Parts: sequence; structure tokens; C-alpha cells
Amino acid sequence: MAKLKLAKYWAASCGGCDVSLLDINERILEVAELADIVFWPCVVDFKYHHVEAMKDKSIDICLFNGAVRTSEHEHIAKLLRAKSKVMVAYGACAALGGIPSLSNFYNRAQSFERAYVEAPTNDNPNRTFPQTLTKVAEGELELPEFYDTVKSLRQVVEVEYTLPGCPPTVPLINKLIDAVASGQLPPPGAVIASEKALCDECERTKEKKKITKIYRPYEIIPDPKKCLLEQGIICMGPATRGGCGHLCINVNMPCRGCFGPPPGVIDQGAKMLSAVASIYDAKDDGEITKMMAEIVDPAGTFYRFALAESMLKRARIVEP
Repeated sequence: MAKLKLAKYWAASCGGCDVSLLDINERILEVAELADIVFWPCVVDFKYHHVEAMKDKSIDICLFNGAVRTSEHEHIAKLLRAKSKVMVAYGACAALGGIPSLSNFYNRAQSFERAYVEAPTNDNPNRTFPQTLTKVAEGELELPEFYDTVKSLRQVVEVEYTLPGCPPTVPLINKLIDAVASGQLPPPGAVIASEKALCDECERTKEKKKITKIYRPYEIIPDPKKCLLEQGIICMGPATRGGCGHLCINVNMPCRGCFGPPPGVIDQGAKMLSAVASIYDAKDDGEITKMMAEIVDPAGTFYRFALAESMLKRARIVEP
């Protein structure tokens, strides 16, 4: 049987998803036997024009990691979609918008102001910002357009499968490899993870008791056998898809939500806010105000990974 053709791309993300494919250790040799890498800028020196020259649908499977936040990301997403038979949203940023989509609470001008002026490590008295075109003696230098809104991959192109996680875990990467190798991929639209919420898979003791204070993880040492949420630590388990192997919870740290919402949940942040409100023992407005004050950065906590895919999608910003 002819070897498959594999592409991998890194858009708006930290790079951990590219590294995660190496976490399968020696099994990477099986991947090399199964498929030829025809595009992977992080590892192999292919150029965009090489992909443009390929026939449509000549790539068997593309693992696309990272959100779409620039014109370059959008162009390559659409190019790889045209060239690939199967497109996989690989990791939380491609699947949900991820950490980069938190900038949807701001616009491009505000993001540039913070990144190039306000950040304490900057020395930019002339307020120089990136430009899409800059003329120099040798000609014009071009940068991609930086969009106001960060999008998930499926908001730009059609996606067959989603492999969630920040980054995806080795067992799920192996599950995808096995499915590709055997030719037994699930129906299009499938998420390669659990069909349950992480909370439903967690083995910690749950007593359904109320809480009167919310703690940040560094403020207490939680009991490793009891539900973290019932100890006052915001654990995203009730609003997060399972299948990660409880990696964070197993080391006594709360779930951050990187697998996105479980089946049937449209908005991960709203689901988690409801879960917290249901167990907080607040009897009046004063206690509700106290609860809200204890949740540091609620937007970044509840929408850490899935703002782009939420009902909010982005902030509405009125220019002065």
C-alpha cells in the first residue's frame, strides 16, 4: 500500500502541539513508516509554493494546530483545506480559539498598545507598530494582516475531526494514529476524546456540599481525595470534556478546561459559571458580591480556552 501523505501546520499557538507529536516517543517511527511528511514548517524545509503546486486532495491528512488570527493563517488554512482529504483541528487553539482568543476581549489597536507600548519590557517612545507594508531601499517588506478577531479553525474552513487538549495527550494522539493506520476513522465531526464531562470521570469524592469561599490554587493545599470544586478551588471539570486522563487533577491541580465543553454544552464559560453559582452558599447580594470578588479574572478563568467558540465570541468595543 502506498504511504499516506501527512501535513502539519502551526498557526496562532505556543508550539506545544508541534512538540506533542514527538511525545509518542518511538512510535514516531511508525508514523514515518505510515506516512510521508509533505509539509511541516517546524520540522521540514517546505515552502508555501510547494503546497500551492500540489494537486487538490493529494494530502491524506492535515493536522492543523493554532487559532486563526492573521491573514497568513487564514490563507494557509484555506490552502491546506483544498489540498487535504481530511482536516484535523489539532489542539485547543485550533479547536476552540485557545489562549490567543482571549484577545477577543480587546481589538487590534488595544492589543498592539499593550504588546508594543504598555508592557514593562518595552522601550518604544516613538510608538512604532507593525505595518503590513514597509518601504525600504531594497523594495517593500510585507507582514500578514493582524485581525481584530481570533477564530477557531472550523470558523474558517470545514474540519472533519477535532483532537482537543493543550496539548493533545499521547493516548489520544495514538488513538488518532491507529484510526488513520487502520482506515477506520470515526464519522466526520467526531471529537477524539470522551463523550462524558471530566467531572463524570473523576474519582474524587463528591459530597454535594456548599462552599463559602473560593480559593486560588496557591492559597490552600487541597485534599487529594476530595472534589476540588467542593474545596473552593475552581476546577473546570463540570464544564469540560473528559478523556485527558485527569492529568491535572492527578497532581492535585484543578482542570483548566483545555478539552473544551462536553457534548451538548454550547458555552463552556456559561456552564462553569452556573456550576459555581449552584454550590456557593450566598444568601444575599453582599455574599454574591463577595463571591465575584474572590474569582480573579472570571473571563480568563471561564473562557480561558473557548472564547472564540462561545456565544460571546468577542467583546463589542465602541471606539471613542
